[in-house]
Amino acid sequence: MKSEEVAQYLQDHPQFFEEYADLMSRVVILHPYSGRTISITERQMLALRDKNRQLEGKMAELIRFGEDNDVISEKMHRLGVAVIAAGSVQSVIHTLNFHLRDDFAIPLFALRLWQRPANISELPEFANVGVELQTFAETLTQPYCGSTSGFEIASWFGAEAVNVRSQGLIALRNGGGTIGMLALGSEDPQRFYSGMGTLYLERLGEMASAALARVLLP
Repeated sequence: MKSEEVAQYLQDHPQFFEEYADLMSRVVILHPYSGRTISITERQMLALRDKNRQLEGKMAELIRFGEDNDVISEKMHRLGVAVIAAGSVQSVIHTLNFHLRDDFAIPLFALRLWQRPANISELPEFANVGVELQTFAETLTQPYCGSTSGFEIASWFGAEAVNVRSQGLIALRNGGGTIGMLALGSEDPQRFYSGMGTLYLERLGEMASAALARVLLP
């Protein structure tokens, strides 16, 4: 008989192990790690222990992810409260800068807004942005994460631009259209990588958009 046939027979006839219970204690197989011979029962115990260790590892990983998400949620809450309290464009920009750098440990932050209201003084955040980039922002259905190659945004980071290896780009919207873009930069090429989850970046964009739209109104 082939091995597959034996396995199928045992699966189809579980009573075999009841009829030949003593056989379980007499059959020996190799230990998976040491190479010594052990009984089938002992081998089953080892398999169960390995499975338990794997389950414990997965549980610990889930707990760690949950704890990390709790920490991020607390930071997002602090940021949300702070931008709600901000009463001017300068104050909103300062609040975003402070929290992203100090609370979220994002080393580089830049913001561009498409139009400057007449009642607001000149700020670097209102510097001209090319039509191509504004069009790109319009097409973003979720934040962009990845390389800085091919983007004029790298220059927004000033002297530190040469060190940026990855970036997150978040379109800022008021209603249906975009009003600007938020850029996050890092020297770590894996800080903002293609395919990463963007839920918290989306929430950040929504908070920043609402706060800026409020203070930009004439």
